[in-house]
Amino acid sequence: MLKSDLLIDPDIRLWVFLPIVMITFLVGVLRNYVTILLMSTKKVELQQIQDSQALMRARLLRENGKYLPKNSYLMRRHFFNNAETGYITVAKNRPSVQPNPMSDPSMMSDMLKSNLTNMLPTILIAGWINWTFSGFVTTRVPFPLTLRFKPMLQRGIELASLNSSWVSSASWYFLNVFGLRGIYTLVLGENNSADHTKGMQDQMSGAAMSMPADPKPAFKAEWEMLEITEHQSALP
Repeated sequence: MLKSDLLIDPDIRLWVFLPIVMITFLVGVLRNYVTILLMSTKKVELQQIQDSQALMRARLLRENGKYLPKNSYLMRRHFFNNAETGYITVAKNRPSVQPNPMSDPSMMSDMLKSNLTNMLPTILIAGWINWTFSGFVTTRVPFPLTLRFKPMLQRGIELASLNSSWVSSASWYFLNVFGLRGIYTLVLGENNSADHTKGMQDQMSGAAMSMPADPKPAFKAEWEMLEITEHQSALP
């Protein structure tokens, strides 16, 4: 029968439980500012800005063209969809040149910096906490768990008789690593780099090595939408 009625020393809360929370939080804040300092500014091509602005203007013309006189609407649509000189017509037939991200040294250096700021601190802090606070039972989850959760919640403690709801110091650190993202959002804002799990997910999904999006399908779809949109004036 598993034992669950443990009596934890109150000093564990002050010298193990809270220090692990503070260390994890401060390391995340430090990671955020180091990432900001190390990451280089991404260069944006002028052609990409022009294309995105043109697509936005075309969409606004479709949605709000009813508030323009018909001649003004047709002039703007002619600018975008003229069979020979229209901006969208030329853009959707423009040959696309997809650069190789592997040949971009800045992208490779950003990947290396991301690995250094995400993986290396996590491994070092996890090893230090496992060595410093080894063998402590820190807290207990407020709901019953099956035996399958023992290896996840009781790292560093090999007690078969211990209830699965108790959490060891090493497991408490990993729970904080994955559970403090809401606090990071409140303190550092939405687009912070404190949560290293986001960077890990981007690398696993290949987002860091993904090819730039081809704008030709977007131009083609917008050209077709402008062609079939009829001007219905909303003016009195």
